[in-house]
Amino acid sequence: MDDIWPEQSAGDEDKPVTLPHARTGRSLPLWREVLETLLSALVAFALVRLIVQNFRIEGPSMEPNLYEGQFLLVNKLAYRLGQVQRGDIVVFQYPHDPQRDFIKRVVGLPGEHIEIVRGQVWINGQPLDEPYVLEKGDYSYPAITIEAGYVFVLGDNRNNSSDSHTWGSLPIRYIIGKPVLCYWPPRYWGLVHPGLLSH
Repeated sequence: MDDIWPEQSAGDEDKPVTLPHARTGRSLPLWREVLETLLSALVAFALVRLIVQNFRIEGPSMEPNLYEGQFLLVNKLAYRLGQVQRGDIVVFQYPHDPQRDFIKRVVGLPGEHIEIVRGQVWINGQPLDEPYVLEKGDYSYPAITIEAGYVFVLGDNRNNSSDSHTWGSLPIRYIIGKPVLCYWPPRYWGLVHPGLLSH
């Protein structure tokens, strides 16, 4: 049996054939694609900055555990999701100049009694064991009770650090976050642990 084709009227050969399910794809204008890419990048960058921040150590106050020139990634959610703990290393805004960021170690918590006697830190009448300190400070600090919403911070390099023994307790609201990773220079690459970090 022969195939039967519909009759074609004169001039039909010049008309475009439209397939039943064909879709006409239209690409976005180039300027719009560029704009959307830029906006997506900005949103991603903003989200990352809400979670992490990079920080460069300036000065020797955390030696021999962290060194000047190291670049760290700081977890900014650490204390939104959890509490500050003794021994934590924290990056914070310097209370007397919030434009400057410092890095120190938490040694005293809210409500605790703290005293420093010839370099030995005492918490609630007990000496604090600090394996991360190679040389005790050559100073004393009178006994105080740390206020609610504050912590007491010291540099690991006790005799070369501007910290709570010189300017008082640190408001917790000034804490930016907790360093979690050193990414530069390569010889120091790795996770930042709160304990003894000597290389």
